[in-house]
Amino acid sequence: MQSAVALGGNLGNPKATLSAAITTLQNDAKILVLTQSHWYQTAAVGPPQPDYLNGCVSLLTAYSPQSLLEKLLEIETQFGRVRRERWGPRTLDLDVLLFGQAVIQTPTLTVPHPCLHERAFVLAPLAEICPGWVHPVQQQTIAELAKAVDYTGVHRLSH
Repeated sequence: MQSAVALGGNLGNPKATLSAAITTLQNDAKILVLTQSHWYQTAAVGPPQPDYLNGCVSLLTAYSPQSLLEKLLEIETQFGRVRRERWGPRTLDLDVLLFGQAVIQTPTLTVPHPCLHERAFVLAPLAEICPGWVHPVQQQTIAELAKAVDYTGVHRLSH
């Protein structure tokens, strides 16, 4: 199934960590990374902390949505993610944004990601790689959703 995953981090060397996380995804036999966005430097949401580096990948996966989430959480842990406070600083954050046209609501997983359509730091990289993907709840393309958000504090970098 085609899926979209957001990557972010603001501790340590985020660019190296995010690139290594993508390599980890690429090395998984059940995942084929199709496209990768540019990196975006974005102002942090939440408590005072360094800016984030964000990006997105689209991939094909043989994992179920829940198994993909578990794989992403395992990768976060591998790269030193420690959950201390909501919206706090982190070495790596991986989120399942979309999973085909599935709408999933479980205690551990919500797809599409509940704030996807409101966050410029997600929509900017996602629109770059999947502009025509229709959000299964909003019923608008990612490109259309991306036009409606404020990009203050979001700056595109190189790969």
